[in-house]
Amino acid sequence: MITAFDIGGSTIKAALARGPESLTMLGRVPTPRDDFYAFADAIAGLIEKGGASKDSPVAISVTGVVDPDSGLVTCANIPCIDGRDLAGDLGKRLGRKVLVANDADCFVLAEAHTGAGRGHRVVFGAILGTGVGGGLVVDGKLHPGAGGLSGEWGHGTIVATKVSVAPFELPHFACGCGQLGCLDTVGAARGIERLHRHLHGTDLPSTEILARWEAGDAKAEQTIALQVELVAQPLALVVNIVGPGIVPVGGGLGNSAALIARIDAAVRPRILRKLDRPLVVPAQLTADAGLIGAAMLGLESQEP
Repeated sequence: MITAFDIGGSTIKAALARGPESLTMLGRVPTPRDDFYAFADAIAGLIEKGGASKDSPVAISVTGVVDPDSGLVTCANIPCIDGRDLAGDLGKRLGRKVLVANDADCFVLAEAHTGAGRGHRVVFGAILGTGVGGGLVVDGKLHPGAGGLSGEWGHGTIVATKVSVAPFELPHFACGCGQLGCLDTVGAARGIERLHRHLHGTDLPSTEILARWEAGDAKAEQTIALQVELVAQPLALVVNIVGPGIVPVGGGLGNSAALIARIDAAVRPRILRKLDRPLVVPAQLTADAGLIGAAMLGLESQEP
């Protein structure tokens, strides 16, 4: 039995897991962002609510980057855990074994085993949410990479400045990571909003832009056409390098089946492997992917 957590900048969700597809929800509480002791107490309260035995581990999906060697977490959204060995510090506080992984890694682990990636040897999970992220599973196992940064395709100066759709030339926008031209600046929800503002001088939420696009609005079509091209180029490169059998897409934009189908149609002609089936698909697990992935990490740790 595992107590699984999905921890974001605003909410801590918990579930008792007897298997990856057997979750008993324990509820959610606000995330204490600035006080580690309050953070640990919030987790302890949910563990107590679940009634897991003392030898039962805790597995956590958390926003931010987790270094697999040092255990140190980099997390701007939750300052009280930033720079900490979260697994080690929580383990001492709770008196339990604690496992911690990045939320995108937990997402792709869940999708690989119980979602859209089931049956595929290599699964690359792409996150198109507030920003762009991802994770990689090979032969059923999460590949964390050096520094815990495997799958982070949203960063690096990779966005095209010359494109085949209007306006044909595009500047490199500044990214929160400190670089210019990252896919994170144009590829996900905030990116769609930034592109729409750049093209049309209008501030609209991504949900409204997508709704207008699906309704046939010409300005929204221009925005989405540009976003799809900017995303398809680096994603095709990821596919050529990693060789996934499927690319499930999570995050808010993953909820738009029409958008994901459009991205898939733009990616497949750009890759070396020729496929007559969808490659880039909506994720099948939505709100519970982090909990399922965390539960799987905990269950794997108990295997002989």
